[in-house]
Amino acid sequence: MSILSALLLFGFLIFIHELGHFIFAKISGVKVLKFSLGFGPKVIGKKIGETEYLISAVPLGGYVKMLGQEDVGEVQEESDSSERDRSFRYQPALKKASIIFAGPIFNLLTAVVIFFFIFIIGVPTLLPAVGEVMPDTPAAKAMLSKGDRILEIDGKPVRHWAEMTEIIYGSANKPLALKVQRDSGTVTIHITPESKKVKDIFGEEKEIGLIGVKPSGETVKIKENLPNSIKNAFLRTWEISELTIIGIIKLIQRIIPADTIGGPILIFQLAEKQASTGPLNFFTFAAVISINLGVLNLLPIPILDGGHLLFLGIESIRKKPMSERTIMIAQRIGLALIITLMAFAMYNDIFRLISGKPIP
Repeated sequence: MSILSALLLFGFLIFIHELGHFIFAKISGVKVLKFSLGFGPKVIGKKIGETEYLISAVPLGGYVKMLGQEDVGEVQEESDSSERDRSFRYQPALKKASIIFAGPIFNLLTAVVIFFFIFIIGVPTLLPAVGEVMPDTPAAKAMLSKGDRILEIDGKPVRHWAEMTEIIYGSANKPLALKVQRDSGTVTIHITPESKKVKDIFGEEKEIGLIGVKPSGETVKIKENLPNSIKNAFLRTWEISELTIIGIIKLIQRIIPADTIGGPILIFQLAEKQASTGPLNFFTFAAVISINLGVLNLLPIPILDGGHLLFLGIESIRKKPMSERTIMIAQRIGLALIITLMAFAMYNDIFRLISGKPIP
């Protein structure tokens, strides 16, 4: 199940990415020679019109090959103006950038669509109901009890547990007034969250406020209307994109340990784990992977989309294309970096399997 889930996920997201390049190339009038799902030797293929559609042996990738994208010799001499006009190499920089940028954008939009349907269908959300009060904590001292449900904090309505914790986390050593439903009536409880230092998702210490309660586990399915679903889908995609970028920066700064990097085996394991907990978690995981694929492809590393965009930016400043030799050397360096990173990720994956280290 893990391999099937991961392969379906990889295949779908790679198809979406390459479809972005393909559609914008067609819209721009650029001739597409090949559209492949996967790298390496061709398994099956069929030529329809001027494009050969392939499924290749290595499913961890894909590509769209356009006329003149790599080899200038593919384009006939200037006398054949139709070939030259349809060559990627001879397109204006802005048009080439739109074709390259389309792949990552399609991945980000895929995440938006997934989140949109999740919000429309409804997300099971923890209610702000107290399941346990820890001893010798602000909650215990304020006489907060198991079964209490927080309705308001300082006059602000609270719909679910995350809203409640967000307010409390940001209110260390600040008195709060909680309107609480208890049995059939309501009471107001005054409580001051105590300051605690905890580690965030990046392993950095930060100060938050805590009152010492655990949720009851009661949930409600919150469905958003159409406008809110659209807004929240874009917002959630932006938030995860931002976290991905911050994570990359902190990895470079060595704040995040390098052994957290994972490769295909880790993704296979995570796909199996999320698929086993239900379709909602699996599709959320798919959206996150799609965002990561889109963002990582925009890194300014030669051979990735971001590297091609970097070359186009230099081309626009220089007012002429970079030499083929320079591009070739840069792409070889980029390929070496990607292969090294993939090898390191695979090493981490294998080490986790051998050592029995838990999945992040």
